[in-house]
Amino acid sequence: MIQTLETKSSATELDSLLIDNKQFNSRLMLGTGKYRSFETAKKSILSSGCEILTVAVRRAQSSTVQSMGSLITGLDWSKIWLMPNTAGCQTAQDSIRVSFLGREIVKHLGFEDNRFIKLEVIPDPKYLLPDGLGTLLAAEYLVSKNFTILPYINADPILAKQLENTGCATVMPLGSPIGSGQGLKNLANIKIILENSRVPVIVDAGIGSPSQAACAMEIGAAGVLVNTAVAKAQDSPQMAYAMKLGVKSGRAAFLAGQIKSVQSAHPSSTTNGLLV
Repeated sequence: MIQTLETKSSATELDSLLIDNKQFNSRLMLGTGKYRSFETAKKSILSSGCEILTVAVRRAQSSTVQSMGSLITGLDWSKIWLMPNTAGCQTAQDSIRVSFLGREIVKHLGFEDNRFIKLEVIPDPKYLLPDGLGTLLAAEYLVSKNFTILPYINADPILAKQLENTGCATVMPLGSPIGSGQGLKNLANIKIILENSRVPVIVDAGIGSPSQAACAMEIGAAGVLVNTAVAKAQDSPQMAYAMKLGVKSGRAAFLAGQIKSVQSAHPSSTTNGLLV
């Protein structure tokens, strides 16, 4: 009997993502920026089936807690984990301040036990490349203050291991620059990070298509975070659904065990008993 993704007993159904002892069934994370409207964002999130939703704290600073909650109305917050991020912070000190603000905001929204922070320290305004040293310094401090840190980094295997040893719950290397849609341009280094990591590796930034998301999952990534590819698509909810399928298929392929690439051809049918 052929096993499918719809089979309740399939490996992927039982294969959950564990971050800081919290279990998630979806390995697709979504951002909340750049959407044409709140309604489009809401429909896209529902279509994606994501369970981790990240929102920039700085975007919410000028408004009330209630208006941040209405950023995406009509969602079942018992099924979606809100993860504040420090986007827009250029220094470690600024990201630390915004992290504490983010934790207070999610508490007011009812997430009392939510300690998640997506840590971003980005001083580069053109390519939006993260500051590795600033990220490490901020992570060390925030981990000591009982935050669950998911750091956004360049695809740097040494930095990834340092952050893991610091106590970060994941590492989140970029596939290519934010919003570029270039896919996995740092594939070799991401593979090294995957080989050496003992925490989940989430590919963040640069994913532009479901096939690129699938590729990240096929090489063993624990998940992907997508924003621009969905928010800026002509049909955002449909693209969100496509990303969901891409992540699922890539994960299923990884669990299935792919054949190795070889130079020569091999016949797909047996050569035994051939008529001569």
